[in-house]
Amino acid sequence: MPRPEADVLVVGGGPAGRALAAESAVRGLRTVLVDPAPDAPWRVTYGCWAAELPSSLPASTVAAAVRGRAIALTCHDLGWDYAVLDVPTLRAHLDRLLDRAGVTVRAGRAVAMAAPDTVELADGTYVRAAVVVDAGGRRQPLRTASAAPRPAAEQTAYGVVVDESVAAGILAAGEALFMDWRPDHGEPGSPTFLYAVPLGGGAVLLEETSLARRSGLPMPVLRRRLLARLARHDIAPPSDAPVERVLFPVDSPRHRTPGVLGFGAAAPLVHPASGFSVATALTLAPRVADALAAHLPADPRAALAAAEAVVWPAATRAVHRFRRIGLEALLRMPPGEVPGFFEVFLGLPERHRWAYLTARDDLRGTVATMNALFARSDWRLRRRLVLPALRPPAQAAPEG
Repeated sequence: MPRPEADVLVVGGGPAGRALAAESAVRGLRTVLVDPAPDAPWRVTYGCWAAELPSSLPASTVAAAVRGRAIALTCHDLGWDYAVLDVPTLRAHLDRLLDRAGVTVRAGRAVAMAAPDTVELADGTYVRAAVVVDAGGRRQPLRTASAAPRPAAEQTAYGVVVDESVAAGILAAGEALFMDWRPDHGEPGSPTFLYAVPLGGGAVLLEETSLARRSGLPMPVLRRRLLARLARHDIAPPSDAPVERVLFPVDSPRHRTPGVLGFGAAAPLVHPASGFSVATALTLAPRVADALAAHLPADPRAALAAAEAVVWPAATRAVHRFRRIGLEALLRMPPGEVPGFFEVFLGLPERHRWAYLTARDDLRGTVATMNALFARSDWRLRRRLVLPALRPPAQAAPEG
């Protein structure tokens, strides 16, 4: 059998795919990156906790790093800096790494695994590699389809970008409002919050967000609520203000296609409580590349197993399960009780909040956080937290 054209084939050219492809090639592995639109700009906002970013990332890739706060029933200083990435600069940085490392970038859309080491593209061509990585984001293009998929639990948001002077009535300079659960939009139904963060250069994103709902809250509802909320604070966005629309699943199944490593949002690395994944992917990329390089090209199976162990060690799998139970609790919670739940969570000691929101492999810290949350809850909230672990996933919510 002829030698595969690549040691590593990465499907998907977002931050996770580009970072892993570059790190693999730096280690001497023949690497191919398949991207449906290699030159298309990224039109998204990436945020994370500043302390989660790898130290190797240039400072110029961070557009703003400011103190984070949140409002449930009262206001809470989170105690951590929240970072918003400069997306064009991040993209340029990753593209330079790809070029320097000698990664072959191929325009194409992956549609299926034609064989354990072969990916079929939409144009009818094939790419063979010793190890295949699905970094295709929420769509997980190489995942074997489920026989009876249920509606995804989705985070949805509708936002506008305004000048910081326009947003001054709701966001002070030098801070990020991670979530504001006050019902200033004036509507009943599924709970939403305001997410308000600086983007750098004097711009601010104001976004009405549905944290998790099966399926996601529709954009017209979010837009209506955002405008109503802002009007309550005497904020009128300009009619030509840039708009951001967000929709992604927070409960994607783990990628289990034989012979494929899921990475980035496709893994999924998405935190079900925050939606963050980029900082985790950027941090894991060198470690995954090390695991691959330790076994390739001699032993592709061992390389895949080693990389999988980096992405999903036993402790991380357990933490992931606990976080999914927390997500189900949120999905089942009556709308009027959601702000009260976050009031209890945000009132926990910083070490507990940090463990739950960031440390994906800290099983002991996660369990301690859940115990502390249970201890501080009343009996009604305790019931809300426990029952989802004993029931099947919640079904789709009604519209509105």
